[in-house]
Amino acid sequence: MSNHRFKSTQKRSAESEPLINKITQYVAVIGVGSPTTNYSLLVDTGSSNTFVGSSKAYVKTPTSVDLNSTFAIKYSVSNATGELYKDSVTIASLVIPAQIIGVANATISELSGLDGILGVGPSDLTQGTSPYAKTIPSVLENLFSQKLIPSNVFALSFRPSTGEEEMNGEITLGGIDSSKFTGAISYVPLSKTLPSTLYWGVDASAHYGPGKTPIFNSTAGIVDSGTTMIELGTYAYKTYQMVTGAVPDVKTGLLALNAAQFSALQSLYFNIGGKAYEVTANAQIFPRKFNSLIDGDVNKIYLIVGDLKSAPSSGMDFILGQTFLERYYSVYDTSNARIGLATTEYTLATSN
Repeated sequence: MSNHRFKSTQKRSAESEPLINKITQYVAVIGVGSPTTNYSLLVDTGSSNTFVGSSKAYVKTPTSVDLNSTFAIKYSVSNATGELYKDSVTIASLVIPAQIIGVANATISELSGLDGILGVGPSDLTQGTSPYAKTIPSVLENLFSQKLIPSNVFALSFRPSTGEEEMNGEITLGGIDSSKFTGAISYVPLSKTLPSTLYWGVDASAHYGPGKTPIFNSTAGIVDSGTTMIELGTYAYKTYQMVTGAVPDVKTGLLALNAAQFSALQSLYFNIGGKAYEVTANAQIFPRKFNSLIDGDVNKIYLIVGDLKSAPSSGMDFILGQTFLERYYSVYDTSNARIGLATTEYTLATSN
């Protein structure tokens, strides 16, 4: 991490930072303080607060300012709480001199081994997380407002896992990396349906196989890099389970297939903005060589489509998580209130 700082009246060009693929999470190494201490943070488009201290303790430096306030964030399965600070934050070669961050004293179990979360969702998601302010400017918001990046855009490049701790991802700040996708980026406006509109939400429908068996009709959901799987509302999930013939696995909680069922598995399609985004049979299964990481049987085939446990028309009827994003390049454009998706060389890959 660089400690070099510039004063400039010109916005910089887009910058990219490599991300580490931990199989079920993508992680950015972020510097905090001066001199910097590096922290491994989950890259999460489904939240907007950034906090450290979950594993490695927060190191105070001359740039640390205690705001004498607290934060509390509720995630889908648990919470994170702690104290609020301002400090220098470094990502790629970009330095935000006074970013508000949380320093956790209690965190969610899913962060085992990680130091916290880099929240890159819309800043309105920070509302109500601290008495210090109505909302807290996110890292991306500060990068843009301080003219450190040319546009209020970021993009994610993920790809299927081939090895643990593989540095095969990338976040691009202020633009896109055209070397990471094929064809054109297709943009769609953000959903206007609550609560999806508070997130990186899109409207979509889904069908299964060449016969186009409906999984769910047009409804709202979100794109969330902090969720490992593709998750469907309960009704759609049960429909998917029925058409695939999968059975729940008690040990992992995932759906499982036998070899014959996997051979017959068809593609799942998400229809977004008039385009069908294919999730192939291979892309629907957890990478088998890593089954032991989820306490699974090495000889079983597990699906990466899960139950969101939401009722139909709840306003968040699906989540396109990491496993979807490993097949498509994604662009998050705050200024134009839109999301872009593009195919990559891994969209149809058979790596699992």
